[in-house]
Amino acid sequence: MCRNIKTLFNFEPPATELEIRDASLQFVRKLSGFNVPSQANEAAFERAVEEVAAAARRLIGSMVTQAEPRNREVEAAKARARAAVRFAPRGAGG
Repeated sequence: MCRNIKTLFNFEPPATELEIRDASLQFVRKLSGFNVPSQANEAAFERAVEEVAAAARRLIGSMVTQAEPRNREVEAAKARARAAVRFAPRGAGG
């Protein structure tokens, strides 16, 4: 799916409005195929972002878990480690 959309549920502190909107924007960009909509589609694009953000807020607010909240710094470090492995230069033979 969208690699730029981050998990927002079960973090301490909780996801911010900006994080929810950014994830919603990425989702609408992926669905529409546009990074920036034309003027003719701008209102529909922005409305979709707001509707997705509202749905995301409802989802995050209604979910429950027994798991401990995740730590943002720990999760960011894990993501950096995965990226380092994924984008590491390959050997001369490979």
